[in-house]
Amino acid sequence: MGEYNEKKETCGTICLKYLLFTFNCCFWLAGLFVMAVGIWTLALKSDYISLLASSTYLAIAYILVVAGAVVMVTGILGCCATFKERRNLLRLYFILLLIIFLLEVIAGILAYVYYQQLSSELKDNLKDTMVQKYQQPGQEGVTTAVDKLQQEFKCCGSNNSRDWAESTWIRSGEAGGRKFPDSCCKTVVEGCGQRDHASNIYKVEGGCISKLEKFIQEHLKIIGAVGLGIACVQIFGMIFTCCLYKSLKLEHY
Repeated sequence: MGEYNEKKETCGTICLKYLLFTFNCCFWLAGLFVMAVGIWTLALKSDYISLLASSTYLAIAYILVVAGAVVMVTGILGCCATFKERRNLLRLYFILLLIIFLLEVIAGILAYVYYQQLSSELKDNLKDTMVQKYQQPGQEGVTTAVDKLQQEFKCCGSNNSRDWAESTWIRSGEAGGRKFPDSCCKTVVEGCGQRDHASNIYKVEGGCISKLEKFIQEHLKIIGAVGLGIACVQIFGMIFTCCLYKSLKLEHY
């Protein structure tokens, strides 16, 4: 009977080791994916961050990058802890899993909360940012973001093209007779913003606020889903770690 119990325990430990090893391989790939989403947000989707009043969107992206990097390191540590059967390494691995879990839950919650607040933030700030900072000294990031926004989404102004009548740049006389930035034009050429006609500018297509809101909200859904999805998977990793930890005999030095 004693031999049977010992074999049964050994068999269970081996199964747990391979389950945890498989989890760590998947976990490492998941970390790579999380970090890629964060870098994608910062590198390719961050053009419009300068148009946002709060830094929440940027903070969420940085959390994902950090969490993804820690996940990859933790995955390697998990493999070492599993096959060396070191309880102290398993303890460290569990703590790191818990920290990553909390980071990803925070990112998911922030994405959800910001998703709810985005509409009011844009309504309160986007128009003022566009008309007051466009083509102003030290605001090159805003100028580039506004030009890209209007061309990419085929829109003009925050609410509509009439917003540009309040522009500091247009009123200053430095606009060279333009009534709108050239990026409002359907075909961008130098000075095309002087002509106020629906065939020339995005006049009837509406403003950019609703299009930017939809764009950011869709991306926030991706970020939130990735953060919370990976966090849920980690729960299984923590359970496997606890089971393996208990099944291993105490180390003797």
